[in-house]
Amino acid sequence: MHDKYKKRYKAPKASDRVRMQIAIEAAKRMIDLVGPGTDDPAGRLKEVSEEAYYTAKRKAAAVLGHSVRPGDLPSDSEVRAELLSLARSKTSPPEVDDEPEVVDGVNVMADHLDRFAIYRLRLTPLEGVKQNPKTHPEGDALFHSLQVFERAREARPYDEEFLLAALLHDVGKAIEATDHVVAGVDALRGAVTERTLWLVEHHMDLLASREKNLSPKTRREIETSDYFEDLKLLRELDDAGRVPGIPVCDIDEALAYLRGLEDESYLNRLA
Repeated sequence: MHDKYKKRYKAPKASDRVRMQIAIEAAKRMIDLVGPGTDDPAGRLKEVSEEAYYTAKRKAAAVLGHSVRPGDLPSDSEVRAELLSLARSKTSPPEVDDEPEVVDGVNVMADHLDRFAIYRLRLTPLEGVKQNPKTHPEGDALFHSLQVFERAREARPYDEEFLLAALLHDVGKAIEATDHVVAGVDALRGAVTERTLWLVEHHMDLLASREKNLSPKTRREIETSDYFEDLKLLRELDDAGRVPGIPVCDIDEALAYLRGLEDESYLNRLA
């Protein structure tokens, strides 16, 4: 049953926005090759090989969740420009705020939010959220969320933003049962990307019972979104993740997998 999700997805042509995102992320991954704060970053870049550029771009695309053709990756010169800008911006050490910030009981530094601690905090209470057995025969909201995550991992193993949407889409159920979507979006804002947040915000809109009540404006906004195909897949996985008793990973394993997406060994298996 899961093969249909894999076969259906084809790498789209990368937009300028996607190319820029990949270029910026690749530059961040190459900064050590230049040396932050060096007096001659352009000179150091002359020593960087084409292979290093390609590896950084491929890794950046995978971690960002963009499956694009090699010819659609940003050029070496685009990455070089971002790398020079980044290297020059690091000539002065950033100021560090030593005062800890508290987010729902989790102490974090103001400039270093441990987003995985937030994810764990939001997911753990879902085990106590019982669901309507007619629509959710699989059981509690945590088991459902982990089941949807497992199916998403089969469909898009490289796509961190999509995987997070699958894992976190129902966290609002432990906060406000009457409108778990709004509650979930508010709880995740600032801890996930715009794409993940949009998918969580709209994951109920394609339900047959909800879709017919969408206003023409909302329907148009959803269908013209860059993330519409992602939303349709998330809706399918959400519906499919309702099987009682099947094996799923636990929260620690799910978060460990997401942390490990940057491992080069994993990316090599995708090549």
